[in-house]
Amino acid sequence: MSRNRPAPDRPAPGLPAPDLDRLPRVAAALAARAAEHDRDASFPYEGVAAVHQAGLLTATVGRAHGGPGAGLADTVRILRVLGGGDPAVALVTAMTLFTHAAQARNGAWPRPAYERLLTASADGPVLVNALRVEPDLGSPVRGGLPATVARQRGDHWELTGHKIFSTGAEALGRMLVWARTDEAAPRVGSFLVQPGSPGLTVLPTWNHLGLRASRSDDVRLDAVAVPLGDVIGLAAPGTDGGRDVVSGAWNALGLTALYLGVARAAQHWLTGFLHQRTPTALGAPLATLPRFQTAVGEIDTALTGAERLVGALARATDQGDAAAAEDAGAAKVIGTRAAIGAVEQAVALIGNHGLTQDNPLQRHLRDVLCSRVHTPQDDTVLLAAGRAALARRSTASAPAPTPAPTPAPTPTEGS
Repeated sequence: MSRNRPAPDRPAPGLPAPDLDRLPRVAAALAARAAEHDRDASFPYEGVAAVHQAGLLTATVGRAHGGPGAGLADTVRILRVLGGGDPAVALVTAMTLFTHAAQARNGAWPRPAYERLLTASADGPVLVNALRVEPDLGSPVRGGLPATVARQRGDHWELTGHKIFSTGAEALGRMLVWARTDEAAPRVGSFLVQPGSPGLTVLPTWNHLGLRASRSDDVRLDAVAVPLGDVIGLAAPGTDGGRDVVSGAWNALGLTALYLGVARAAQHWLTGFLHQRTPTALGAPLATLPRFQTAVGEIDTALTGAERLVGALARATDQGDAAAAEDAGAAKVIGTRAAIGAVEQAVALIGNHGLTQDNPLQRHLRDVLCSRVHTPQDDTVLLAAGRAALARRSTASAPAPTPAPTPAPTPTEGS
């Protein structure tokens, strides 16, 4: 009888219950220090702690594990609001939420390892991220085997390699290091690496224009020991870089929502500026001019449309709609272009005021540009969409061309 009992709809013992009503207050606390962390390129530990205390960092822990089991629609909402506060905090939150959600779907983590993660998460924030990108390989979704190698040594693996763009590296509680075995027929998988392990070094290489506080530094591994059982998805390499369609939808829609949050923060600052700015020659706030009203309307319309699209696809994905998950890449292209365009338009609208470091608009512009680098990238989405559209209208199914009419003879002089 117990097998048919509904899964618990409450947080696992010790985990803070998620409180979505606290989202605006949490985002406001993140925003209060976002400029400081951006300026110093310092990791926002206090922001992550605030997210954890509101139960947001573990919101997607599955019900089978005693968690709240938040779906993609709630995750999109969380990341959009947090993105408007501090996108660096939102990004490391996203990676952790995606990890718990994947475990809820497929249970790929070794049970003891995941139980240890939940126990640690009850004591404080535990960030988790997949370390996949390498200097030579680039993004694994474009194909190829990782250069990071796992060698079996008795009762453990030894990992040696170099990862780049490892978001939140200095603050991670678990690193999922994508590597290949040194077997004759290599297998690939994610090896669970503990921070502070001997041979593990975080190199402070992150010096980007945007998302400076994310500390997406390099990680070097020199014979780092991992227990034999602490591996996820160890199997022959596939063509998808280890990502399934639903995981791809979580990544695409969740991160698009994050950057739409950045764009909304830019719009919020812009509208406040337009109400306050009163040029002497005009004698009234800029907000009273039709030109500025129209421009703000364009920004608002673009963002509203993108938000609605992302939200609708997230809800449909939660309901098991495979087509919605497939459309997530296209939504990322539409949504991130809308976000970038909105912030660029805001900067263009007010000139120097938008570029001064005394105002946050320039930071929003730098941060929103980072939306382009996340998987799936525009070129891969558009190539796949173009090929699919052309395949639907193949030469074999197209109507035969109509023969051109035979031209009439050209009259000769004197006829």
